[in-house]
Amino acid sequence: MSNPRNVYTFEDYKCFPDPVFTVERECLEPCPAPIVVDNGSFQCRAGWASGVSQLDQPRLVFRSVAARSRGAARNDAHVGNDIPNLEPLRWTFKSAFDRNLVVNFDIQELIFDYVFTHLGISTQGHVDHPVVISEPPCNPLHCRQMMSELLFECYGVPRVAYGVDSLFSFYYNSVSDGADLPSTGLVVSSGYHCSHVLPFINGRLDALNCKRVNLGGGQATAYLQRLLQLKYPANQTAITLSRMEELLHQHSYVALDYQHGKPALLEFCR
Repeated sequence: MSNPRNVYTFEDYKCFPDPVFTVERECLEPCPAPIVVDNGSFQCRAGWASGVSQLDQPRLVFRSVAARSRGAARNDAHVGNDIPNLEPLRWTFKSAFDRNLVVNFDIQELIFDYVFTHLGISTQGHVDHPVVISEPPCNPLHCRQMMSELLFECYGVPRVAYGVDSLFSFYYNSVSDGADLPSTGLVVSSGYHCSHVLPFINGRLDALNCKRVNLGGGQATAYLQRLLQLKYPANQTAITLSRMEELLHQHSYVALDYQHGKPALLEFCR
C-alpha cells in the first residue's frame, strides 16, 4: 500500500499594519541605543541593538516596497505591511533597489519614515539614535554617499555604521562555535536579486576576489511561475507570484549531498 501524499493548501498570506511601538527606557538611558536596519531588497528588518528586544526577533519585518498610484501625493503611499494584499497592487510597487543597489532614494526615504515612526521615534525633524544599516558587498561609493546624505541631512542621525549582512552572519556563527574571531571561510550569500560569493581570509574580506552572480530568489520565483503556468495553462490566474514565493520559501528543498540525494530545506535570503 503506497504512502498517502501530503496535500498542502496555499496560505495566501496577507499583511497586517504594524503597531507603533513605544521606546523602552533601556533604549534611551544612559545613552540612545543604536537602531539596526537590515535593508534587504526583498524584506526590511529593523529593531534596537540593545534593550529588551536585543535577544528577540526584529521589531519590524516588512516588504521593501511602496505602493503609490501615478500622480498620487507622497502621503498617499503605502509602505510594507500597510499593503494588506500584495498581489492586486503588485503593478504599482516601487522599490528603492535596482538589483541589489539602492538607487531610488525617494522610496528609501519612505521606508525610513516607516521604520522610525513605527519604532516610536517621536522627535520632530531628527533622530537622536545612531543607525547601523546593511549594504551589499562592494557597495559603490556613490550609493553610500547618497545614503549617508539622506540619513544625516534629512534625519539628523548622530552616527551611521555600514556592514554586510552575510558577514555579520558569518561572524556571529563563527563566534558561537567557540572561535574568538572568524579567520578563514567562504560565504555564499543568496539574495533576492543576486547571489554573492565572499572569501574571508585571515580575518579580512578579500574584496578583489568577491563574485556576484545575477541569480537569486526573484529569478527562481519567476522561473517556477513560468514552469507551472506552462504545465497548467487552465490555472494561470491562480499561479501568482505571491503563491510561488510561498512555494519557494516553504516547500522547496536542495540536496546537501547531491550524490546520495539527501535534501535539506533551502531558505532564500530575504
